[in-house]
Amino acid sequence: MKPIIYFSILPKAFVFSVVVFLMAFTSESIDEQEPAKPQTIMLALLLDTSNSMDGLIDQAKAQLWKIVNELAAAKCGDGSQPEIKIALYEYGNDGLPESEGYIRQVSPLSDDLDVISEKLFSLRTNGGNEFCGHVIRTSLNQLAWSASDADLKMIFIAGNEPFTQGSVSYQLACSQAKEKGVVVNTIFCGDFNEGILTNWKSGADLTGGTFMSIQQNSKTVYIPTPYDDKIAALNDQLNTTYIYYGKTGSYKKSQQVVQDNNAESYGKANKAERAVSKSSHAYKNSSWDLVDAAKDNDKVITETKTEDLPTEMKSMTIEQRKVYVQQKSQERKKIQDEILSLNKQRQEYISKNASQQSKDAMLDASMMKSIKQKGTAKNLKWE
Repeated sequence: MKPIIYFSILPKAFVFSVVVFLMAFTSESIDEQEPAKPQTIMLALLLDTSNSMDGLIDQAKAQLWKIVNELAAAKCGDGSQPEIKIALYEYGNDGLPESEGYIRQVSPLSDDLDVISEKLFSLRTNGGNEFCGHVIRTSLNQLAWSASDADLKMIFIAGNEPFTQGSVSYQLACSQAKEKGVVVNTIFCGDFNEGILTNWKSGADLTGGTFMSIQQNSKTVYIPTPYDDKIAALNDQLNTTYIYYGKTGSYKKSQQVVQDNNAESYGKANKAERAVSKSSHAYKNSSWDLVDAAKDNDKVITETKTEDLPTEMKSMTIEQRKVYVQQKSQERKKIQDEILSLNKQRQEYISKNASQQSKDAMLDASMMKSIKQKGTAKNLKWE
C-alpha cells in the first residue's frame, strides 16, 4: 500500500509525466531488441586436391546434393528449420601459392548452393604438400563463424597424408577451433588404422570431433527409379519460375542450368537429388531472383531498375510486376510440392532396392553420421 499512498500525494501532472516517460522508454527498449536469429548449421569442407585425390573430389561432386538434402531435413527444437551455410577450401595443391601454405578459399560460408556447386566442379588436382594444421587455422581465421552456442559449427577435413605436416601445429589449430566452438572432423582417405597412426584421429579427438576413413576411389552408386524422369521434367518447369534481377542476375540464372547439367553428369538420379534440394528451404537465391528476394523485402520489386529486369518485365507497371512475381511464386510452390511428393515415393523405392553395400565408406554417409551425432547436442533432430 505504501507506494500507492506515495504516488497519491504527488501532483497528478507529475505522475502522468512519469507514466508517459516509462511507457515510452519501455516501448523504445522493445523496438530496439533484435529479432531472434535462426539456428544455423555451418560446415567448412577442406579438401585435399593433390594428385592422389581425384576420387575424393569426384565423390564430393557426386554427393553434394545428397548431403544438402540430408541437412535440409533437420529440425530445430521449436520445429523450425535451421539455415545452412557451406564453405569450401582446397589444400595440398602445388598450383596454389607456397606462401599461403598451398591453400585456397574456394568459397566463404554461403547459402548460395549454386555457387558451392560451381566452385566444386571447378576443382582440379595437382601436386602436393598437404598441411592440415595450416588449412584448419586458415579456415578458422577467414570464415565468418557465428558466436552463438546454439549453432552447429563443423570443419570436415579430408586427405591421405600425415596430419602432422607443415609449420602450423595441428594441436594449436584444433585448440583454436575448440575455443571458437567449432568441431573438427577428420576423414582419412585410406585404411582406418593408417589414419590413426598418422594422427588424423588425434586431430578429431582434440575438439570432440569424429574420425572417419573412406575409400576415396569408390564410385557413388545411385539407384535409378521410375520417378527420376518426372522429377527432371518438373525441375525444368521449376527453372521457369525464377525471375532474375540486378547486374549479375542473367548470369546467375544461366548458372542454375549449368549446375543442373553438372548434377546430371552423374546420372538422372543425381539430377533428381538436386531437384529435391531446389524444392527445400535450403535453396535460396535472394541475391538474383525476385521471388526469393521479395520474401525477404518486397520493396525489391518496386526499387529494381527497369534495365536490371528480364525483357518480359521491362514494360510492366509496378502493380503488374507485383502480380507477375506473385504468380511465379505460386507456380514454384506447386511444382516444389509435386517434386517433394514424388521424392517420398522415390525414397521408398530406393530403400526397397538398395544393396547391402556398406555406405559408411563414402563421403556423404561419413559426414552425415557425424553431423547428426553432434547436432543432437544442439537440439537438432532428423526424423
